[in-house]
Amino acid sequence: MNNKKRIHIIALAALGEGLSGGDRIFIEFARRWSRKMLVNLYVWEEGLLMCQRENLRGKFLHINLVKVSHLSRLGFIFTYFYRVFLGIKLGLSIKVTDGDYIYSASEFWMDSLPAFILKLRKRNKINWVAAWFQTAPNPIKGFSEGTRRHSYRLNALVYWLIQRLIKPLIAKLADFVLVNNNEEKKQFPVLAKRNRTIVVLGGVNTVAISQYLKMHKRISKRRYLAVFQGRFHPQKGVVELIDIWKLVTQNIPDAKLAMIGNGPLMKDVKKRIKALRLKNNVELFGYLHDGSKKYSIFQSSRIVVHPAFYDSGGMASAEAMAFGLPCVGFDLQAYSFYYPQGMIKVPIGNQKAFAGEIVQLNNNKSIYNTISMDARNMIMEKYSWTKRAAEIFDILGLAK
Repeated sequence: MNNKKRIHIIALAALGEGLSGGDRIFIEFARRWSRKMLVNLYVWEEGLLMCQRENLRGKFLHINLVKVSHLSRLGFIFTYFYRVFLGIKLGLSIKVTDGDYIYSASEFWMDSLPAFILKLRKRNKINWVAAWFQTAPNPIKGFSEGTRRHSYRLNALVYWLIQRLIKPLIAKLADFVLVNNNEEKKQFPVLAKRNRTIVVLGGVNTVAISQYLKMHKRISKRRYLAVFQGRFHPQKGVVELIDIWKLVTQNIPDAKLAMIGNGPLMKDVKKRIKALRLKNNVELFGYLHDGSKKYSIFQSSRIVVHPAFYDSGGMASAEAMAFGLPCVGFDLQAYSFYYPQGMIKVPIGNQKAFAGEIVQLNNNKSIYNTISMDARNMIMEKYSWTKRAAEIFDILGLAK
Protein backbone atom coordinates (compact mmCIF):
# COMPACT_ATOMS: atom_id res chain seq x y z
CA MET A 1 0.00 0.00 0.00
CA ASN A 2 1.16 3.54 -0.78
CA ASN A 3 1.00 5.23 2.64
CA LYS A 4 2.07 8.64 1.42
CA LYS A 5 -0.99 9.45 -0.66
CA ARG A 6 -4.74 9.04 -0.49
CA ILE A 7 -7.40 9.71 -3.06
CA HIS A 8 -10.82 11.10 -2.19
CA ILE A 9 -13.49 10.40 -4.82
CA ILE A 10 -16.56 12.62 -4.62
CA ALA A 11 -19.49 11.03 -6.46
CA LEU A 12 -22.65 12.59 -5.06
CA ALA A 13 -24.12 12.88 -8.57
CA ALA A 14 -24.35 9.09 -8.97
CA LEU A 15 -28.04 8.41 -9.49
CA GLY A 16 -30.42 5.76 -10.75
CA GLU A 17 -30.36 2.09 -11.54
CA GLY A 18 -28.19 2.40 -14.63
CA LEU A 19 -24.64 3.68 -15.04
CA SER A 20 -23.43 6.72 -16.91
CA GLY A 21 -19.97 6.55 -18.44
CA GLY A 22 -18.61 8.70 -15.61
CA ASP A 23 -20.19 6.39 -13.01
CA ARG A 24 -18.61 3.37 -14.63
CA ILE A 25 -15.20 5.04 -14.72
CA PHE A 26 -15.08 6.09 -11.06
CA ILE A 27 -16.31 2.66 -9.94
CA GLU A 28 -13.75 0.74 -11.99
CA PHE A 29 -10.93 3.09 -10.96
CA ALA A 30 -11.90 2.87 -7.28
CA ARG A 31 -12.06 -0.92 -7.52
CA ARG A 32 -8.51 -1.17 -8.84
CA TRP A 33 -6.80 1.82 -7.21
CA SER A 34 -7.95 0.71 -3.75
CA ARG A 35 -5.78 -2.38 -4.10
CA LYS A 36 -2.74 -0.10 -4.02
CA MET A 37 -3.67 2.91 -1.88
CA LEU A 38 -6.33 4.27 0.46
CA VAL A 39 -9.40 5.42 -1.44
CA ASN A 40 -12.14 7.38 0.32
CA LEU A 41 -15.37 7.37 -1.70
CA TYR A 42 -18.19 9.80 -0.87
CA VAL A 43 -21.68 8.87 -2.11
CA TRP A 44 -25.29 9.30 -1.07
CA GLU A 45 -27.78 6.47 -0.69
CA GLU A 46 -28.42 5.99 -4.41
CA GLY A 47 -24.71 6.05 -5.11
CA LEU A 48 -24.14 3.46 -2.38
CA LEU A 49 -26.76 1.17 -3.93
CA MET A 50 -25.07 1.63 -7.30
CA CYS A 51 -21.71 0.60 -5.84
CA GLN A 52 -23.28 -2.40 -4.12
CA ARG A 53 -24.98 -3.52 -7.34
CA GLU A 54 -21.62 -3.30 -9.09
CA ASN A 55 -20.01 -5.28 -6.25
CA LEU A 56 -17.48 -2.50 -5.62
CA ARG A 57 -14.91 -3.68 -3.12
CA GLY A 58 -11.27 -2.94 -2.41
CA LYS A 59 -8.74 -3.78 0.23
CA PHE A 60 -8.15 -0.11 1.06
CA LEU A 61 -11.56 1.26 0.04
CA HIS A 62 -13.62 3.28 2.52
CA ILE A 63 -17.15 4.23 1.42
CA ASN A 64 -18.51 7.29 3.23
CA LEU A 65 -22.29 7.74 3.16
CA VAL A 66 -23.78 11.22 2.86
CA LYS A 67 -27.40 10.90 4.00
CA VAL A 68 -29.95 12.47 1.67
CA SER A 69 -32.79 10.05 0.95
CA HIS A 70 -34.86 10.95 4.02
CA LEU A 71 -35.71 14.15 2.11
CA SER A 72 -36.17 12.53 -1.33
CA ARG A 73 -39.95 12.75 -0.95
CA LEU A 74 -39.59 16.49 -1.56
CA GLY A 75 -38.74 15.81 -5.21
CA PHE A 76 -35.79 15.58 -7.57
CA ILE A 77 -35.01 19.32 -7.77
CA PHE A 78 -34.92 19.75 -3.99
CA THR A 79 -32.80 16.61 -3.62
CA TYR A 80 -30.44 17.85 -6.33
CA PHE A 81 -29.73 21.14 -4.58
CA TYR A 82 -29.62 19.50 -1.17
CA ARG A 83 -26.83 17.27 -2.49
CA VAL A 84 -25.07 20.41 -3.73
CA PHE A 85 -25.38 21.88 -0.23
CA LEU A 86 -24.04 18.71 1.39
CA GLY A 87 -21.25 18.63 -1.16
CA ILE A 88 -20.21 22.15 -0.14
CA LYS A 89 -20.22 21.01 3.50
CA LEU A 90 -17.99 18.10 2.50
CA GLY A 91 -15.57 20.49 0.87
CA LEU A 92 -15.33 22.42 4.11
CA SER A 93 -15.01 19.38 6.36
CA ILE A 94 -13.04 16.60 4.65
CA LYS A 95 -9.67 16.20 6.31
CA VAL A 96 -6.93 16.06 3.72
CA THR A 97 -3.19 15.86 4.08
CA ASP A 98 -0.40 17.08 1.85
CA GLY A 99 -0.10 14.99 -1.29
CA ASP A 100 -3.73 13.81 -1.32
CA TYR A 101 -5.72 13.66 -4.54
CA ILE A 102 -9.33 14.84 -4.90
CA TYR A 103 -11.25 13.26 -7.77
CA SER A 104 -14.56 14.92 -8.68
CA ALA A 105 -16.39 12.14 -10.52
CA SER A 106 -18.46 14.51 -12.67
CA GLU A 107 -18.80 18.16 -13.56
CA PHE A 108 -22.12 18.38 -11.73
CA TRP A 109 -22.12 20.86 -8.87
CA MET A 110 -22.36 18.34 -6.01
CA ASP A 111 -19.12 16.72 -7.19
CA SER A 112 -17.11 19.65 -8.52
CA LEU A 113 -17.86 22.35 -5.92
CA PRO A 114 -16.55 20.37 -2.92
CA ALA A 115 -13.37 19.55 -4.87
CA PHE A 116 -12.99 23.23 -5.76
CA ILE A 117 -13.42 24.24 -2.11
CA LEU A 118 -10.85 21.66 -0.97
CA LYS A 119 -8.42 22.99 -3.56
CA LEU A 120 -8.98 26.54 -2.29
CA ARG A 121 -8.27 25.34 1.23
CA LYS A 122 -5.04 23.53 0.42
CA ARG A 123 -3.90 25.09 -2.86
CA ASN A 124 -0.61 23.52 -3.99
CA LYS A 125 -0.57 20.85 -1.29
CA ILE A 126 -3.23 18.63 -2.89
CA ASN A 127 -4.14 17.63 -6.45
CA TRP A 128 -7.58 18.10 -7.96
CA VAL A 129 -8.48 15.60 -10.69
CA ALA A 130 -11.66 16.82 -12.40
CA ALA A 131 -13.80 14.57 -14.59
CA TRP A 132 -15.18 16.32 -17.69
CA PHE A 133 -16.39 13.48 -19.84
CA GLN A 134 -18.72 15.43 -22.08
CA THR A 135 -19.16 19.07 -23.04
CA ALA A 136 -22.80 20.11 -23.10
CA PRO A 137 -24.16 20.73 -26.60
CA ASN A 138 -25.06 24.14 -27.94
CA PRO A 139 -28.59 24.59 -26.51
CA ILE A 140 -29.79 25.97 -29.84
CA LYS A 141 -28.78 22.73 -31.60
CA GLY A 142 -29.71 20.43 -28.71
CA PHE A 143 -28.59 16.83 -28.42
CA SER A 144 -27.55 16.27 -32.02
CA GLU A 145 -24.50 16.71 -34.20
CA GLY A 146 -26.75 16.57 -37.27
CA THR A 147 -30.37 16.56 -38.38
CA ARG A 148 -32.89 15.27 -35.83
CA ARG A 149 -36.64 15.55 -35.50
CA HIS A 150 -36.57 16.25 -31.76
CA SER A 151 -33.23 17.41 -30.32
CA TYR A 152 -34.32 17.99 -26.68
CA ARG A 153 -33.15 21.61 -26.55
CA LEU A 154 -34.51 22.23 -23.04
CA ASN A 155 -32.50 19.32 -21.62
CA ALA A 156 -29.45 20.60 -23.46
CA LEU A 157 -29.95 24.12 -22.07
CA VAL A 158 -30.10 22.87 -18.47
CA TYR A 159 -26.94 20.81 -18.99
CA TRP A 160 -25.18 23.78 -20.62
CA LEU A 161 -26.06 26.10 -17.72
CA ILE A 162 -24.77 23.60 -15.15
CA GLN A 163 -21.42 23.42 -16.91
CA ARG A 164 -21.28 27.16 -17.48
CA LEU A 165 -20.65 27.77 -13.77
CA ILE A 166 -18.21 24.93 -13.18
CA LYS A 167 -15.96 25.14 -16.23
CA PRO A 168 -14.00 28.30 -15.23
CA LEU A 169 -13.43 26.86 -11.75
CA ILE A 170 -11.93 23.68 -13.21
CA ALA A 171 -9.86 25.66 -15.71
CA LYS A 172 -8.51 27.86 -12.91
CA LEU A 173 -7.68 25.37 -10.15
CA ALA A 174 -7.77 21.75 -11.37
CA ASP A 175 -4.41 20.00 -11.61
CA PHE A 176 -5.68 17.40 -14.08
CA VAL A 177 -8.81 17.07 -16.21
CA LEU A 178 -10.01 13.68 -17.42
CA VAL A 179 -11.71 13.88 -20.82
CA ASN A 180 -13.14 11.40 -23.31
CA ASN A 181 -11.23 12.27 -26.46
CA ASN A 182 -8.64 14.57 -28.00
CA GLU A 183 -11.27 17.03 -29.20
CA GLU A 184 -12.46 17.60 -25.61
CA LYS A 185 -8.95 18.72 -24.66
CA LYS A 186 -9.67 21.99 -26.48
CA GLN A 187 -12.13 22.92 -23.72
CA PHE A 188 -9.14 23.48 -21.41
CA PRO A 189 -6.35 24.96 -23.57
CA VAL A 190 -4.09 26.08 -20.71
CA LEU A 191 -4.18 22.68 -19.03
CA ALA A 192 -3.74 20.99 -22.41
CA LYS A 193 -0.52 22.96 -23.04
CA ARG A 194 0.76 21.70 -19.68
CA ASN A 195 -0.15 18.09 -20.60
CA ARG A 196 -2.69 18.03 -17.77
CA THR A 197 -5.68 16.93 -19.85
CA ILE A 198 -5.84 13.14 -19.88
CA VAL A 199 -7.90 11.12 -22.34
CA VAL A 200 -9.78 8.22 -20.70
CA LEU A 201 -11.13 5.87 -23.34
CA GLY A 202 -13.05 3.77 -20.83
CA GLY A 203 -13.00 0.02 -20.93
CA VAL A 204 -14.74 -3.32 -20.49
CA ASN A 205 -14.18 -6.27 -18.22
CA THR A 206 -12.17 -8.25 -20.74
CA VAL A 207 -11.15 -10.85 -18.15
CA ALA A 208 -14.75 -11.71 -17.24
CA ILE A 209 -15.82 -11.79 -20.89
CA SER A 210 -12.95 -14.10 -21.85
CA GLN A 211 -13.82 -16.44 -18.98
CA TYR A 212 -17.49 -16.44 -19.98
CA LEU A 213 -16.69 -17.28 -23.61
CA LYS A 214 -14.43 -20.14 -22.56
CA MET A 215 -17.24 -21.68 -20.49
CA HIS A 216 -20.04 -21.23 -23.05
CA LYS A 217 -20.14 -22.65 -26.53
CA ARG A 218 -20.82 -20.37 -29.47
CA ILE A 219 -24.51 -20.19 -30.38
CA SER A 220 -25.10 -21.13 -34.01
CA LYS A 221 -28.63 -19.70 -34.24
CA ARG A 222 -28.94 -16.31 -32.59
CA ARG A 223 -32.20 -15.05 -31.15
CA TYR A 224 -31.59 -11.33 -31.77
CA LEU A 225 -30.49 -9.70 -34.97
CA ALA A 226 -29.24 -6.73 -32.94
CA VAL A 227 -28.73 -5.54 -29.39
CA PHE A 228 -28.60 -2.02 -27.96
CA GLN A 229 -27.03 -1.17 -24.61
CA GLY A 230 -27.11 2.28 -23.04
CA ARG A 231 -29.06 4.85 -21.10
CA PHE A 232 -32.49 5.72 -22.42
CA HIS A 233 -31.41 9.34 -22.61
CA PRO A 234 -31.99 12.11 -25.20
CA GLN A 235 -28.41 11.70 -26.46
CA LYS A 236 -28.72 8.05 -27.32
CA GLY A 237 -31.31 7.98 -30.10
CA VAL A 238 -33.37 5.25 -28.44
CA VAL A 239 -36.72 6.47 -29.75
CA GLU A 240 -35.31 6.82 -33.27
CA LEU A 241 -33.94 3.28 -32.96
CA ILE A 242 -37.52 1.99 -32.90
CA ASP A 243 -38.17 3.79 -36.20
CA ILE A 244 -34.98 2.26 -37.60
CA TRP A 245 -36.11 -1.16 -36.49
CA LYS A 246 -39.41 -0.72 -38.29
CA LEU A 247 -37.41 -0.24 -41.50
CA VAL A 248 -35.36 -3.36 -40.74
CA THR A 249 -38.52 -5.46 -40.32
CA GLN A 250 -39.72 -4.38 -43.75
CA ASN A 251 -36.82 -6.47 -45.11
CA ILE A 252 -36.61 -9.06 -42.31
CA PRO A 253 -40.10 -9.39 -40.79
CA ASP A 254 -39.09 -11.55 -37.83
CA ALA A 255 -35.98 -9.51 -36.90
CA LYS A 256 -35.68 -9.08 -33.14
CA LEU A 257 -33.99 -6.26 -31.26
CA ALA A 258 -32.83 -6.57 -27.64
CA MET A 259 -32.60 -3.29 -25.71
CA ILE A 260 -30.60 -3.23 -22.47
CA GLY A 261 -30.87 -0.10 -20.35
CA ASN A 262 -33.18 2.30 -18.59
CA GLY A 263 -33.72 6.01 -18.26
CA PRO A 264 -36.06 8.96 -18.75
CA LEU A 265 -37.11 7.97 -22.28
CA MET A 266 -38.34 4.48 -21.41
CA LYS A 267 -42.01 5.54 -21.66
CA ASP A 268 -41.37 7.17 -25.04
CA VAL A 269 -39.69 4.01 -26.31
CA LYS A 270 -42.63 1.87 -25.18
CA LYS A 271 -45.10 4.23 -26.85
CA ARG A 272 -43.17 4.11 -30.11
CA ILE A 273 -43.01 0.31 -30.04
CA LYS A 274 -46.78 0.20 -29.60
CA ALA A 275 -47.42 2.82 -32.28
CA LEU A 276 -45.32 0.94 -34.84
CA ARG A 277 -46.70 -2.47 -33.80
CA LEU A 278 -43.29 -3.89 -32.94
CA LYS A 279 -44.20 -5.65 -29.72
CA ASN A 280 -43.02 -8.99 -31.14
CA ASN A 281 -39.83 -7.51 -32.59
CA VAL A 282 -38.40 -5.50 -29.66
CA GLU A 283 -37.58 -6.90 -26.23
CA LEU A 284 -36.83 -4.51 -23.35
CA PHE A 285 -34.61 -5.88 -20.57
CA GLY A 286 -34.04 -2.80 -18.44
CA TYR A 287 -30.64 -2.25 -16.88
CA LEU A 288 -28.50 -5.38 -16.52
CA HIS A 289 -25.29 -5.71 -14.53
CA ASP A 290 -22.16 -7.30 -15.91
CA GLY A 291 -22.52 -11.04 -15.78
CA SER A 292 -24.05 -14.11 -17.34
CA LYS A 293 -27.53 -12.71 -18.08
CA LYS A 294 -26.24 -9.76 -20.05
CA TYR A 295 -23.44 -11.74 -21.64
CA SER A 296 -25.91 -14.39 -22.80
CA ILE A 297 -27.88 -11.69 -24.65
CA PHE A 298 -24.72 -10.47 -26.37
CA GLN A 299 -23.84 -14.01 -27.33
CA SER A 300 -27.38 -14.49 -28.67
CA SER A 301 -27.11 -11.39 -30.88
CA ARG A 302 -25.49 -10.81 -34.27
CA ILE A 303 -24.99 -7.02 -34.30
CA VAL A 304 -24.74 -4.18 -31.78
CA VAL A 305 -26.41 -0.86 -32.63
CA HIS A 306 -25.35 2.51 -31.24
CA PRO A 307 -27.67 5.21 -32.64
CA ALA A 308 -26.48 8.13 -30.46
CA PHE A 309 -26.97 11.59 -31.96
CA TYR A 310 -24.59 13.31 -29.53
CA ASP A 311 -21.68 11.64 -27.75
CA SER A 312 -18.14 12.37 -26.63
CA GLY A 313 -17.14 8.72 -26.31
CA GLY A 314 -19.48 5.82 -25.95
CA MET A 315 -18.37 2.76 -24.01
CA ALA A 316 -21.72 0.97 -24.14
CA SER A 317 -21.14 -0.78 -27.45
CA ALA A 318 -17.57 -1.81 -26.63
CA GLU A 319 -18.75 -4.56 -24.30
CA ALA A 320 -20.87 -6.20 -27.00
CA MET A 321 -18.08 -5.74 -29.56
CA ALA A 322 -15.83 -7.82 -27.29
CA PHE A 323 -18.15 -10.72 -28.19
CA GLY A 324 -17.37 -10.17 -31.86
CA LEU A 325 -20.51 -8.17 -32.67
CA PRO A 326 -19.97 -5.65 -35.47
CA CYS A 327 -21.42 -2.24 -34.65
CA VAL A 328 -23.57 0.20 -36.63
CA GLY A 329 -23.70 3.82 -35.48
CA PHE A 330 -24.08 7.38 -36.68
CA ASP A 331 -20.90 9.09 -37.87
CA LEU A 332 -20.22 11.22 -34.78
CA GLN A 333 -16.94 13.10 -34.46
CA ALA A 334 -15.84 11.17 -31.35
CA TYR A 335 -16.27 7.78 -33.01
CA SER A 336 -13.35 8.31 -35.37
CA PHE A 337 -11.27 8.30 -32.18
CA TYR A 338 -13.20 5.71 -30.16
CA TYR A 339 -14.15 3.26 -32.90
CA PRO A 340 -11.64 3.51 -35.76
CA GLN A 341 -12.62 -0.07 -36.67
CA GLY A 342 -15.41 -2.49 -35.89
CA MET A 343 -18.15 0.10 -36.46
CA ILE A 344 -19.99 0.94 -39.68
CA LYS A 345 -20.77 4.67 -39.56
CA VAL A 346 -23.70 6.22 -41.43
CA PRO A 347 -24.67 9.89 -41.91
CA ILE A 348 -26.19 11.33 -38.73
CA GLY A 349 -29.96 10.99 -38.72
CA ASN A 350 -30.18 8.84 -41.85
CA GLN A 351 -32.41 6.08 -40.53
CA LYS A 352 -32.79 4.40 -43.89
CA ALA A 353 -29.01 4.05 -44.27
CA PHE A 354 -28.73 2.77 -40.70
CA ALA A 355 -31.34 0.09 -41.31
CA GLY A 356 -29.72 -0.77 -44.64
CA GLU A 357 -26.37 -1.49 -42.99
CA ILE A 358 -28.04 -3.79 -40.46
CA VAL A 359 -29.71 -5.72 -43.28
CA GLN A 360 -26.46 -5.93 -45.25
CA LEU A 361 -24.53 -7.28 -42.25
CA ASN A 362 -27.20 -9.91 -41.84
CA ASN A 363 -27.05 -10.92 -45.51
CA ASN A 364 -23.35 -10.59 -46.34
CA LYS A 365 -21.28 -13.14 -44.42
CA SER A 366 -17.94 -11.88 -45.72
CA ILE A 367 -18.50 -8.27 -44.60
CA TYR A 368 -19.93 -9.48 -41.32
CA ASN A 369 -16.93 -11.68 -40.50
CA THR A 370 -14.40 -8.97 -41.34
CA ILE A 371 -16.00 -6.30 -39.17
CA SER A 372 -16.74 -8.82 -36.42
CA MET A 373 -13.06 -9.73 -36.18
CA ASP A 374 -12.01 -6.06 -36.25
CA ALA A 375 -14.44 -5.25 -33.45
CA ARG A 376 -13.34 -8.04 -31.13
CA ASN A 377 -9.63 -7.53 -31.72
CA MET A 378 -9.78 -3.79 -31.08
CA ILE A 379 -11.74 -4.07 -27.83
CA MET A 380 -9.77 -6.97 -26.37
CA GLU A 381 -6.47 -5.24 -27.16
CA LYS A 382 -7.29 -1.67 -26.10
CA TYR A 383 -10.27 -1.59 -23.76
CA SER A 384 -9.27 -3.54 -20.64
CA TRP A 385 -10.33 -1.81 -17.41
CA THR A 386 -7.27 -3.21 -15.66
CA LYS A 387 -4.95 -1.64 -18.23
CA ARG A 388 -6.92 1.61 -18.29
CA ALA A 389 -6.89 2.05 -14.50
CA ALA A 390 -3.16 1.29 -14.30
CA GLU A 391 -2.44 3.72 -17.14
CA ILE A 392 -4.27 6.63 -15.49
CA PHE A 393 -2.81 5.70 -12.07
CA ASP A 394 0.68 6.17 -13.49
CA ILE A 395 -0.09 9.35 -15.45
CA LEU A 396 -1.54 11.05 -12.37
CA GLY A 397 1.61 10.22 -10.43
CA LEU A 398 -0.20 8.08 -7.87
CA ALA A 399 2.44 5.37 -8.12
CA LYS A 400 5.28 7.69 -7.09
